[in-house]
Amino acid sequence: MKTIKINPADNVAVAIDAIKAGETIEVENESIVVNNDVPAGHKILLTDLNKGENVIKYGYPIGHLTESHKKGDFICHENIKTNLAGLLEYEYNPVAKSEFTNPAYEEWFTKEKLTFKGYRRKNGEVGIRNEVWIVPTVGCVNGVVNQLRDKLIAEKGDKLRIVAYPHNYGCSQLSEDHENTRKVLRDLVLHPNAGAVLVVGLGCENNQPDKFEEMLGEYDKERIRFIVTQKVQGDEVEEGMKILRELYSIAEKDERTDIPLSELRVGLKCGGSDGFSGITANPLLGVFSDFIVSQGGTTVLTEVPEMFGAETILMNRCETTNLFNETVALVNDFKQYFLSHGEPVGENPSPGNKAGGISTLEEKALGCTQKCGKSAVKGVLPYGDRLSVKGLNLLSAPGNDLVASTALASCGCHIVLFTTGRGTPFGTFVPTMKVSTNSTLATNKPTWIDFNAGTIVEGEPMVEVFKRFSQKVIEIASGELTWNEKKNYQEIAIFKTGVTL
Repeated sequence: MKTIKINPADNVAVAIDAIKAGETIEVENESIVVNNDVPAGHKILLTDLNKGENVIKYGYPIGHLTESHKKGDFICHENIKTNLAGLLEYEYNPVAKSEFTNPAYEEWFTKEKLTFKGYRRKNGEVGIRNEVWIVPTVGCVNGVVNQLRDKLIAEKGDKLRIVAYPHNYGCSQLSEDHENTRKVLRDLVLHPNAGAVLVVGLGCENNQPDKFEEMLGEYDKERIRFIVTQKVQGDEVEEGMKILRELYSIAEKDERTDIPLSELRVGLKCGGSDGFSGITANPLLGVFSDFIVSQGGTTVLTEVPEMFGAETILMNRCETTNLFNETVALVNDFKQYFLSHGEPVGENPSPGNKAGGISTLEEKALGCTQKCGKSAVKGVLPYGDRLSVKGLNLLSAPGNDLVASTALASCGCHIVLFTTGRGTPFGTFVPTMKVSTNSTLATNKPTWIDFNAGTIVEGEPMVEVFKRFSQKVIEIASGELTWNEKKNYQEIAIFKTGVTL
């Protein structure tokens, strides 16, 4: 099979492997001569189309042609223009409840309530890691937290992972921008994947340590400690080490226990997408998301700009009118953010996306949103807020990989499932599991990729890939390290939205 037609309504097919000009492909019992060389993951027109007519993929328009083209032509970003514009008014047309599940997939899900090995915290929350974290309230003490990390690792070794999370913020910020920083740092400090946390402040920053401590609410004072370096008489690193030794001795006694899968919270993310993302890895995550929801667990979809063009699919899956209205605000607020800076709403695909076969934001969005399967939308979260509702949630955050992954972890996700067609090594402050959309990437970057979904397009049944994938996720939740963890690629990126003083 040289190509795949994703939806019966499509007027393009996707090349599975590179196709040479003059080759003949078979699509729905029709022979089509390909007129140009077509790279793998890119589109071939299945019918003559005039300038201005829509290109259909996934059953939806992904933009219109800028010039007329013939059947068999290679179609890429140079031939298609987005249909996206500014703010829109939306109408709630809820789908039938029967559409929230897919019987063909549901029968694959075990009816047994599964478990993983996690850490039950004092407040009842669950973590899948038991790490010691060092968190600065402000970027001015980044050097201190890095020194503390290095000294503790040198002293204690690698029985527990010890991670510092430097960042550039915490001062010279105003209003919502400042609150976003405080909320993400709060979420980091309270995250159950940490067995112990040392918060390191300076003393004169906008993010005042005492006010930040109040923001934490009720917290475990045995496992979360503060040091304000300007108040320390003498060497702040030595004082910090005294506290860290105590924290380490507490956390190292923690043990894993059986935890129901219903308590797992999973972030859904894609980056460096290609023409296979919406065919292999993203649909796989969609099946897995539905599986976790069926087990009583939680999944979270973000990257709001990468919903543009597919947003009505999500809106109509909202369980209530209030959730629909919140999703409309989620989308239009982000569009307004772009427009207020004089930027168009449809210029998202990166050079890597285009090289991989994605031509417009609509095409990217229709592939991107497949990561959340068919479940009903149960919750909508502003940036920096923490999860309170189980099931599928939508989260406000940009498409930027580091910022969006941090936002997913910040809202309470234990793990981020990250699909990619181009590859990326980074990870956020929770395990960031890379899922390749094609086998070439998995072969070329074996120390980046944790799971290869490219076998789906090569003929492996989705059910078999899903079974292997779900087992892999449970193993990672139970302690197996992802490649970003093995490489110590763990960092945070906070969404900067305002002026810097």
